[in-house]
Amino acid sequence: MKDLFGQALLDYQLGNYTEDIKTETTISEEDTLPLPYLFRSYNEMPSLEQQALQLTRGKVLEVGCGAGSHGLYLQNEKGLEVHSVDISPKAIEACRLRGLQHATVGDVMQLKGSYDTILLLMNGAGMCGRLKQMGTFFAQIKTLLATGGQVLTDSSDLIYMFDQNPDGSYEVPLLFDYYGELDYLVKYKGEIETPFPWMYIDYNTLQNVAVSVGLQCELIAEGAHFDYLARLTHS
Repeated sequence: MKDLFGQALLDYQLGNYTEDIKTETTISEEDTLPLPYLFRSYNEMPSLEQQALQLTRGKVLEVGCGAGSHGLYLQNEKGLEVHSVDISPKAIEACRLRGLQHATVGDVMQLKGSYDTILLLMNGAGMCGRLKQMGTFFAQIKTLLATGGQVLTDSSDLIYMFDQNPDGSYEVPLLFDYYGELDYLVKYKGEIETPFPWMYIDYNTLQNVAVSVGLQCELIAEGAHFDYLARLTHS
């Protein structure tokens, strides 16, 4: 992995911002991801993210922290102990430069510990990549969840991206096992990252997988565009 995403974050933090990230998926054309958006303040965050941060309590694990904007708010404004992890060394370097105290390079599937709140924001649960891997992913998340703890995650139902037939069914191309699965491509400063699996998870699918590993799933809020915030707790 070239770590282009992390390089872009580090460039921005170091004042070397000259262009934005370009992204592309198997179900969407090339799009621009503005780097300043990844360094947003609480007031600039979408409502679902703000709600998640207000619900966050106790010892926190922020999975796939990126530039660390959520963790910084929780650390600096709410005074919480936040442990932020990302597989990108350069993203973690940017987080540390921003003042995030407990930012480490790591894979959540290898982590141990106990946390009162686990954050999987900006569609963080999508890192599991494929529907068939969701059970294993959330079983691992469950091992990290303290008694009385909570997982807060947001995602989107991508069904809106497909054509609907008169009978109410959808024209979904059979690229993968589940319509929320895709391959994600990052381009930055003339370089192209190796595509990696990603997914968006509709709420019913999330709920079914959660129950299968012994977690309860609660719909906290719905956004304006097929997105939602959910909370998972021990059954």
